[in-house]
Amino acid sequence: MILAKVVGTVVSTTINDGIKGPRYLLVEKTDQHGNRKGDFIVALDPLGVGYDEMVMVTEGSPSRETPLTVNKPVDALIVGIIDMIDEDDKVVYRK
Repeated sequence: MILAKVVGTVVSTTINDGIKGPRYLLVEKTDQHGNRKGDFIVALDPLGVGYDEMVMVTEGSPSRETPLTVNKPVDALIVGIIDMIDEDDKVVYRK
């Protein structure tokens, strides 16, 4: 699982992924505190995530293991919106 923040939207006039009405977002990898790392991924958003939200992203073959993405050319998928991260009994990130 990768922690990332939504930093933008990716729009393509032509797409052939076999998914009806796909929404792709540009996400930037972060650490557990929400500090950005400067490493970007384009991820499919099936959840309706908002700008600047911290999310969990899966990459590679696990991205193609959902009913929406099975056997589709998806390499990164947003699988959750993060509300809080606690590390060693201390909250290090809160939405």
